[in-house]
This record gives sequence, structure tokens and C-alpha cells, in this order.
Amino acid sequence: MAKNFVKWKTLISEEMLSTPWMSLYHNLFELPNGKKSNYYYIHTRGSSLIIPVKEDGKILLIRQYRYLLDEVSIEMPCGGIKEGQSEQDAAKSELIEETGYDCKRLKKVGSFVPYNGISDEVCHVFVASKLFYVGDDPDETEQIEVFDATPDEVDRMIEKGRITDGMSIAGWAIARNYINKKF
Repeated sequence: MAKNFVKWKTLISEEMLSTPWMSLYHNLFELPNGKKSNYYYIHTRGSSLIIPVKEDGKILLIRQYRYLLDEVSIEMPCGGIKEGQSEQDAAKSELIEETGYDCKRLKKVGSFVPYNGISDEVCHVFVASKLFYVGDDPDETEQIEVFDATPDEVDRMIEKGRITDGMSIAGWAIARNYINKKF
């Protein structure tokens, strides 16, 4: 039998810092027992992660320099949803921006919460197929190299710790079963 959870009551919610990508919030809340406490979290518009599948079944991946870790990371194309964008629009935009490919087929296969307890972000996972090259357009802060790998090679890169990006690993876990199916 499932436990009956009681929601917390938000007393105050205030934005402490705002950037084009995220906001930092402070909430004063009350627990069901009446005790009050503070909660700090990051708010975003969400993100879209794309797993681009080529006609030969290989997956397009990116190597990207990550400033905070000062290292190159192997990832699936992914990015934040900008104001006025749908999750599908963000997926297509990030696919083009980071790989140079557009797609004729884009299928949403799931979503996940990447930073539960720290952020309210929801990441939407898409599989892109029927790819065609249009030219890349990375942000000035992005250093990206595109390469491809078979699904089994992606699995091995995760197992061997070569892919450590949590968003990519979670997105792959959701989409992996869709990859072998024909779209």
C-alpha cells in the first residue's frame, strides 16, 4: 500500500538571481508538522536531448570542451529550451547547432528530471532520424567535434566511463530500446 504523502506549503517564493539560462530561487515553506524552512533551487525552462540516428544505424555524438571540469566530454546533443521555444523546436535547433544535421523525423521518447532536489528542470528526450547535413552553427562558447558510433559502442563507452555526462547517460537509457526499431 502506498504512503499518503502530504505536500509542503510554499509561503514565499522569490527569485534571487536571473540569467538568460536559469534563475536561482529561494522558497520559504512549511512542512505538514508546521515547521518552517528554506529551500534554494535552480529554475530553467527545461532542456531537450537528441539522439541522432544515421541511416546506417550509427549514433552521432559530440566531443565538447567543458570549462567547469576543464576536460573534453563525450555527449549527446542537448541544450536548454529558450523563451518562446517548444521542446521540439529546441531539439531541432540544438541538433543543427551542435552537429550540423537537421532531421526529417523527430520522435519524443521520454523525459527525466536531471537534478532532482536541486532544480525543477525537465529534460525531454528525442530520437532524430532521416538526417541531412545543413552546416553547423555552434555558440561562440562551444568547441565541438562530431563523430559517430554504433549503439553497442555507445554502451561500451558508458560502461568504460568514457561517457560520463549524466544527461547523455539518462537520455540513452530512455531511448536505447527505440534505436533498434525502424522509424
